[in-house]
Amino acid sequence: MQTHVLGFPRIGAKRELKLATEAYWKGKSSEADLEQTAAELRKKHWQIQHDAGLSFVSTGDFSFYDQVLDMSVALGIIPTRFKVPKCVDLSTYFKLARGDVDKNIPAMEMTKWFNTNYHFIVPEISEATSPKLLSRKIVNETQEAISLGFRAKPVIIGPITYLSLSKGIDGYDVWQKYEETIEVYCQLISELAPYAEWIQIDEPILCSDISTQARELFNPAYTKLISAAGSSKLLLATYFDNLDDNLDLALSSGCAGLHIDLVRGQDQLGSVVAKLPQSMLLSAGIVEGRNIWKTDYSKALSLLRPLQQTLGNDRLWIGSSCSLQHSPVDLNSETKLNNEIKNWLSFAVQKCSEITQIAIEISATIESEELLANKAAIASRKNSNLVHNPQVQKNLNSILPEMLKRQSSYTERKKQQSWLNLPEFPTTTIGSFPQTKEIRQKRLAYKKGQISQGDYNNFLKDQIKDVVRRQEELGLDVLVHGEPERNDMVEYFGQQLNGFCFTSYGWVQSYGSRCVKPPIIFGDISRPEPMTVDWLTYAQSLTDKPLKGMLTGPVTILCWSFIRDDQPRETVCKQLALAIREEVLDLEKAGIKIIQIDEAALSEGMPVKNRDRDAYLKWAVESFRLSTTGVADSTQIHTHMCYSEFNAIIKSIADMDADVISIESSRSRMELLDCFKEFQYPNEIGPGVWDIHSPRIPTTDEIISLLNKACTYIPKERLWVNPDCGLKTRDWEETTESIKNMVKAAKSLRS
Repeated sequence: MQTHVLGFPRIGAKRELKLATEAYWKGKSSEADLEQTAAELRKKHWQIQHDAGLSFVSTGDFSFYDQVLDMSVALGIIPTRFKVPKCVDLSTYFKLARGDVDKNIPAMEMTKWFNTNYHFIVPEISEATSPKLLSRKIVNETQEAISLGFRAKPVIIGPITYLSLSKGIDGYDVWQKYEETIEVYCQLISELAPYAEWIQIDEPILCSDISTQARELFNPAYTKLISAAGSSKLLLATYFDNLDDNLDLALSSGCAGLHIDLVRGQDQLGSVVAKLPQSMLLSAGIVEGRNIWKTDYSKALSLLRPLQQTLGNDRLWIGSSCSLQHSPVDLNSETKLNNEIKNWLSFAVQKCSEITQIAIEISATIESEELLANKAAIASRKNSNLVHNPQVQKNLNSILPEMLKRQSSYTERKKQQSWLNLPEFPTTTIGSFPQTKEIRQKRLAYKKGQISQGDYNNFLKDQIKDVVRRQEELGLDVLVHGEPERNDMVEYFGQQLNGFCFTSYGWVQSYGSRCVKPPIIFGDISRPEPMTVDWLTYAQSLTDKPLKGMLTGPVTILCWSFIRDDQPRETVCKQLALAIREEVLDLEKAGIKIIQIDEAALSEGMPVKNRDRDAYLKWAVESFRLSTTGVADSTQIHTHMCYSEFNAIIKSIADMDADVISIESSRSRMELLDCFKEFQYPNEIGPGVWDIHSPRIPTTDEIISLLNKACTYIPKERLWVNPDCGLKTRDWEETTESIKNMVKAAKSLRS
């Protein structure tokens, strides 16, 4: 019985790739240094998979920035504005993702990978696009793995998923480049084939609602790919949901194997097995690739043993549900976790061993020590007093309908908020300001006990005072305190809530070199005391301008944490909402009358399939409203969203009934606002005018152009001016110059 993972984290257990990449960007190390670090990480990760007993190691899952961008480079599908010649060197590769500062060329668009917190660089296709094989990176890395003695299974993103996720420039139909794109895919696969018995082709788009074109072109594409593979076999990998209506399509692909997600798509197992052709084996994704709980061996075996009897060992593989890139690397690095909780967890290294152990247990006739230990860990978590809090359950049962709506309509609230006395095109930021080296060093010194609580607090107050002064000098209309006390917008709140625990090295990649360390929600959630009131009231005392309090919303905390899998997501979210509601009311009582509750992950949390989205959006919107609706009409509620599918969820965004929403829209050149042509959004909106994911400084004229375009969608009386997102990852020089241009643009439009 073959065992494998669909991919392994590339960042390194201690974020070695992040550190090496950023050193290269800053000119502190050479390209050769970065390549050496990458080679060392690949070898280490292959060795982990091999030592765990997996049948294959995955190749092609390593990336310096993003695997979709890697595919675009391989296919030669690169925006014409970059004027790329016959090859793409590493410097050019990063410019595609981050923009070209010297030539003032904006970066490619970025959005979420299905319903994960991983971002990918969106392929851009126009009439001028001419696909051609520009990179053999996956071939080279597969050869590299083989030369080190490993059995390689290359992993590439499939053509139907790639084209489905691509963006047509100026309305261009990306499927017009289908034939040319498939030809390059065939060339790449034919070059891979001599080195690989199996090639994994990822087509997660099959678990979503695919277009008519994608459906019609799927089988013709795979007929060509299989021909190009020759004696090499293709494993069609699907994940994140059930195949449902696309099952017959997948089964008729002609591929030698089909991988299905049995964590998020367990319901499909019976229909898949009933229809599986004799010529096709089944890879069972039984070990969760997106969460950190130990696999319940007994539960897994109850599914897999009947499968083994039906298919036999030759036609059954055991694997991860999806790539492990969404999991932290190694639980063994965690020395500070509560031992009881640690015994419930499994990271990528441990998941590799789980897959091997499950394959062993399928044929075992007696219960092994490993199985007994697993049973004990599962029972410990289920029955632990750490997990369950009866008072939290009582509070949930006490939620009343009137707690889900504001006292008055937006029109009436707008009158009550006239005390703000804001100009047209009011300017603000999303919340955070640069987390400087000095801030990070002081935070580390405090954690290590090298400075006292009092000294650390005084340092943070100095930072807040500096941020408030800078904003006043720059002429912003609504200020923020800059969040110097916060390491992360979710972790900061989780550290002050019951029901959370935290890792030291539980990093996962969000985009590029940006890594996050999601908290772990292991139990019922409650707020023991105020979390932000002291910092925000101090900041407000420093200025006569209105200051905006910043909180992270319940849906975003949910989506950006590793959450419990023993109860519905809705239940966890509403526990969070009650805790945030308490904080909002305390802020209002303390005199903070503008409060932003960020729901950056609202669209990310949506199910992959449209049919399941209404139910999700109902409880997600209710959770936001539960956290915000207790305030008076004179208190202005803001929210912020990242890379949302606004066309699909605009009605739900309106139902949230925030007074002001801010959204990321600069990379799309305001195209995300197209939905407002049809839907009359009733409240105020701040479309982002500055892409903070790039070091490039937007010009005043560029911002004016974006705002003029926004005025065609939203009445100017309801438009705010702000960056795309928070500024913690930028430096002060970029931040200062960009805000200057943003304020200048707003003043220009007022006049």
